[in-house]
Amino acid sequence: MSEELIELEEEEYTSQLTAPILKRILSLLRPHWKWVVGFLVTIMLTSVLDAYFTYLSKQIVDTGITLKDKPALMRIALIYGVFQILQAGFVFAFIYLAGVLGERVQYDLRKLLFNHLQDLSLSYYAQNAVGRLIARVTSDTGRVSELLTWGVVDTTWAIMNITTSVIFMALINWRLALIVSTIIPIMVYIAVQFRKHILVQYRISRRTNSKITGAFNENFQGVRVVKALLREDENTKEFQELTSKMYHASYRAAWLSALFLPTVQIIAAVALGLIVGYGGTQITLGVMTIGGIQAFVSYLTFMMWPIQEFARVYAEMQHSIASAERIFKLVDTPAEVHDRPGAIDAQTLMGEIEFDHVNFYYEDRKPVLQDFTLKVQPGEMIALVGPTGGGKSTIVNLLCRFYEPRDGVIRINGRDYMEYTLASIHSRIGIVLQTPHLFSGSVRDNIRYGRLEAGDEEIIAAAKIAGAHDFIVTLEKGYEQNVGEGGNLLSVGQKQLISLARAVLARPELFIMDEATSSVDTLTEALIQRGMEALMHGRTSFVIAHRLSTIRKANRIVVIENGRIAEQGSHAELLKQRGHYYRLYTQQFRHELENQYGFTDAVGGNTSEVSETSEASGEPMAAD
Repeated sequence: MSEELIELEEEEYTSQLTAPILKRILSLLRPHWKWVVGFLVTIMLTSVLDAYFTYLSKQIVDTGITLKDKPALMRIALIYGVFQILQAGFVFAFIYLAGVLGERVQYDLRKLLFNHLQDLSLSYYAQNAVGRLIARVTSDTGRVSELLTWGVVDTTWAIMNITTSVIFMALINWRLALIVSTIIPIMVYIAVQFRKHILVQYRISRRTNSKITGAFNENFQGVRVVKALLREDENTKEFQELTSKMYHASYRAAWLSALFLPTVQIIAAVALGLIVGYGGTQITLGVMTIGGIQAFVSYLTFMMWPIQEFARVYAEMQHSIASAERIFKLVDTPAEVHDRPGAIDAQTLMGEIEFDHVNFYYEDRKPVLQDFTLKVQPGEMIALVGPTGGGKSTIVNLLCRFYEPRDGVIRINGRDYMEYTLASIHSRIGIVLQTPHLFSGSVRDNIRYGRLEAGDEEIIAAAKIAGAHDFIVTLEKGYEQNVGEGGNLLSVGQKQLISLARAVLARPELFIMDEATSSVDTLTEALIQRGMEALMHGRTSFVIAHRLSTIRKANRIVVIENGRIAEQGSHAELLKQRGHYYRLYTQQFRHELENQYGFTDAVGGNTSEVSETSEASGEPMAAD
């Protein structure tokens, strides 16, 4: 994976936590506010009881031990035990409530992202790596849910610990409490400075992690190509560069976090020295007790924990905020192709289809279609041929409204097709692609994907029409055979036949074949051809063909070159013109004969012999 592509795939977020971002993050809790209130209340009660236990310890030392008041000691011990049981219930409650709340938030986020990803246009997927999108739906949603549960737990716990400690210290000795309180701003300032540097390293680490996920996905999907081209060592080297970058960023963050802790401990030691020194003089004056000093030391330790953990907690929170920024970026991405206001149901696609001076480009200043005009009558079979990159697939992508024209209009039944809803167009189109895609599951499930409410008899009937039934019944489990991930347990031809059966079952009004026979053997091609003819009967259809012998029966063959129509007509008409199509057809036919009879260009005169053979056979001039 090139560094340029990686940079394109992953944004780097450097913004701080702002009010709009915080408000939007917290809005995710709105549907679950009862759970939020429940676990916040239980956390606060738990924290108050923690502080009160320290105060009870002071009472035990001062009253029960120093004054040897046994009844008071027993009474304090009973109160202590009751509150411990009560606190145990609060701890169970907030852990349970936080866990459930986290799962609910994560479920909502993943559902939101998945639904939005399905609405996005194909252009978005062309510009974003699959691994990056997977990271958004999995790890990023997990981090945001942790932020809204355990992040809130840590924050609430820290605030309550410091607040209750200061309150109880003031009750014991307000002068000493004031002295100790002056230490807190110093610690917070140090923590803020550390987290600035830690945050930078964590963001580098997170950004690199998305690149690693993308590299994983790309290499796994292309493992056959990697092995065939012996790319293992190069890929390992590139992967090591990514992991090294992530390692060094994570190492620097860990080093800063490790340095932060002893810094805070030194300041805490100074505070302890002040407590012991000032508290000792207060004891000699009879203003404080031994239990009071012990309580101050405990409360100081009580406050130090959230401050000591501040760097770790804040780094994790910032990490989660960066994940939230990426999620919101994705959610806010508008679909380039969407329903217009007032869009109506198309009702049918069986009418006339017209491309009226259509221009289209994927990238600025790189036109793919230029002033493309074509009228197609109902039931007509249109074959699109031409060199690779000429714009054939773009034409059918525009027709399916996966993309929309930059200029010009596409009309269906005399109306701009952008006046129709996307669902009413997509639901009436059947597509069989050059690279068929099957989903994990059985053969039956994959065919039923074309129409989910279809019964078993309809599925079998569709498979028979497509020519897939005969090979399906030879499988070990027949229609219940698992096809594997992406259909990798079947051959390309078998997957193509199942895709065709799926299209037959969908009963489309408009049918599209995008080089569906270019990667299959001659026998499978014949089966697909018969299935195509049955499916296209009475339907408007567009066929992109690599093998020109498969489109002789097309009503019209349109030759596309450089985004324009070079010529069009029937098979016989175009051969008689001896233009672009004639050259493509004779060249391909000559190549097939060379392969059939073992002729090569290296043997002098063989090419001309093939030409003479083809001319003598009359094959290039045949009119079907």
